[in-house]
Amino acid sequence: MRIRIVLGDNHAMVREGLIALLQREPDMEVLAQAKNGLELVQLARTLKPDVVITDMAMPILNGLEVIRRLHGEATPCKLLCLSVNDGLQQVMAALQAGAAGYVLKENPYEELVRGIRRIMANQIFLSGELIGSVIHASRTPAPAAVETIRLPQLTTRERQIAQLFAEGHTTNDIAGMLFLSAKTIASHRENTFRKLGIRSIAELTRYAIREGLSS
Repeated sequence: MRIRIVLGDNHAMVREGLIALLQREPDMEVLAQAKNGLELVQLARTLKPDVVITDMAMPILNGLEVIRRLHGEATPCKLLCLSVNDGLQQVMAALQAGAAGYVLKENPYEELVRGIRRIMANQIFLSGELIGSVIHASRTPAPAAVETIRLPQLTTRERQIAQLFAEGHTTNDIAGMLFLSAKTIASHRENTFRKLGIRSIAELTRYAIREGLSS
């Protein structure tokens, strides 16, 4: 039986190149591709693939939020991250959110294939460069480890809106994307400002970049 895959990356050339390679694998089939995180979540819900591959720096909804949503909904798929970011905070956040694998884009294509097959065998897969730091972090006393990656208590919607503002979208733009009123978006923005103790979009953008919500 073939491994059914949905792939998300905001770069068309990357998506098309990976799809062309994955389709050559005798045990793999790419069902669909997504250019942003929201589209990826929708495709995963509709197509119910075996594996969802997500870039971490996705527009509209970043890879970490994709993982949180799909894992939280108990969608019957394995989640694999594909990223240029080897930062321990993001890797640990992805694993804790429900990712089964994390592959660095700097590695050969064969690493991605190994990762897909490994997570389908119910194993965790990490690029070799990440293993040492993740093992070290896993041995850190729990309270310290939690504090290192803890995010402020924003709701899922507030995190999404923070990302969209950081990407340069206006209140009206975001309202149109999310099918909400501009008043609702403004209310979420003000709640986010209050929770984070900030007063401007520039400060919100710095927060989003620091916490990996936006690149």
